[in-house]
Amino acid sequence: MSEQKVAVVTGASSGIGAATARRLAADGFEVVVTARRTERIEALAKEIGGRAYTLDVTDRAAVDAFAAQVGRVDVLVNNAGGAIGAESVEAGDPADWRTMYEVNVLGVLHVTQALLPALRATGDGTVLVMSSTAALAAYEGGGGYVAAKHAAHTIAATLRLELCGEPIRVIEIAPGMVKSEGFAVTRFRGDEDKAAAVYAGVAEPLTSEDIADTVSWAVTRPSHVNIDLLVVRPRAQAANHKVHREQ
Repeated sequence: MSEQKVAVVTGASSGIGAATARRLAADGFEVVVTARRTERIEALAKEIGGRAYTLDVTDRAAVDAFAAQVGRVDVLVNNAGGAIGAESVEAGDPADWRTMYEVNVLGVLHVTQALLPALRATGDGTVLVMSSTAALAAYEGGGGYVAAKHAAHTIAATLRLELCGEPIRVIEIAPGMVKSEGFAVTRFRGDEDKAAAVYAGVAEPLTSEDIADTVSWAVTRPSHVNIDLLVVRPRAQAANHKVHREQ
């Protein structure tokens, strides 16, 4: 009997990360869930029969310590990320931009660098970067997040080139409008009304489970199949700036 494959999911305390952890566990992976909110990931790990590690992906020493403990890794889902604010470039707070860059870009860099030896050792590893349609097109009020996700997209593209010929796939999934737990509320600093307005009139935005389903499909393709970039949007969204809203 072959050894059970192991998937690491960052930012797994809620939303897309938690949904992805549940789906990969259902697919037969042993799932290692990481996030800063210990209570949440411990409950999730208990639910899915996985392991939980409290981890801030922006803390390189903590990431290295995690990598030294985790053991086998077949799949890495770089999901930790997020947006803060919707101000213009002119009015944006550099501290918000720095925070977004550290988690969306340096977080991906830290965890990927730390786990590449384990991924390589399996002879069939997969690195998945959760970017965004913001990684592919700019929009007003999204400067900091757009810049960070463009950088995450570039990490995935560059890493794929650099690992060509090695037994490691590099996948990027770029979701559009997802009504996930907490994303818009965090972006608007706890303002529930502003967060709700993002989805107003949209009959069916994507759910966290929709993205988890996409992750599952991408990472379970035959080893020779690499899903370089998969953009997934709700039917109501044709582009970042084109969304059908019912009256």
